[in-house]
Amino acid sequence: MNAYKAAGFRSVRIPVAWSQYVDADDRIRPAWMAHVRQTVDDARAAGLIAMINIHWDGGWMDHPFRAKQATINARLKRLWTQIAAAFEDCDEGVLFAGTNEVMEENVWSTPTAENLEVQASFNQAFVDAVRATGGHNAKRHLVVQAYNTNFDYAVKWAVMPKDSVADRLMLEVHYYDPYDFALNEKSRIWQWGAIAQDPEAVQHWADEAYADAKARSLRERFIDQGVPVIVGEYGAYPKRAFPGMQPYVHHWIREVTTAMRRHGLVPMWWDTGALFDRRSGEQKDPQTIRLIVESGR
Repeated sequence: MNAYKAAGFRSVRIPVAWSQYVDADDRIRPAWMAHVRQTVDDARAAGLIAMINIHWDGGWMDHPFRAKQATINARLKRLWTQIAAAFEDCDEGVLFAGTNEVMEENVWSTPTAENLEVQASFNQAFVDAVRATGGHNAKRHLVVQAYNTNFDYAVKWAVMPKDSVADRLMLEVHYYDPYDFALNEKSRIWQWGAIAQDPEAVQHWADEAYADAKARSLRERFIDQGVPVIVGEYGAYPKRAFPGMQPYVHHWIREVTTAMRRHGLVPMWWDTGALFDRRSGEQKDPQTIRLIVESGR
């Protein structure tokens, strides 16, 4: 955490799994709750804003259907009631995010009205559970997600939950476009943007202008209406099969991060361990770290 802060980062998103640390009644083991709390305390001691969530967690929320709605909402409330109570004394530098990338499992097509309605109810259940614990949680900043954290789905269909306090909700989306460049290790797409040299190695549909337009759409739909937007995950990563890919990744970082900040979004890089040594805190990729931080300013 000290290394992230020293490098210039201001916040850290801490993805958390809970279900493997609960009993039959969904009571979270004290030792696990204490471990998560220590991690958050370390982040705050380093001077970072910390955000925790219920991450994929085995995929038990990936059933946005009315038949499952009551059961999932009840479990969300049980878990968030405990989590919120354990962090009730934390200041505003600790944020809660209710869910992560909720979608119908392995279905990447356009969501149905039922999918959208049920996923929105998960957001509402989360907000209601946290607010009911009182104390600092009565006004804590809470983060809710668009369906599958998709930019387009957010603009078209996202509805913010009802809240008992004004101006304390944020929307979260994620960005990995184009997928074949940013994440797909098997793809032969390894160049990006206006600097690309090989037409067979690039997908120009998701270029610099596309990234700017996507960020602008979130600004107009939410930020201009008073709803902050966090890009809770974004990133593009070099492929081992293409050793010349790094300059294109750096160009993507510069252009995408700058576009997000230009339109008021808060970008949070998804670091899988490539940036810092998790034991020593030593920087493993100083050039990329510097580029993310400087573009984020």
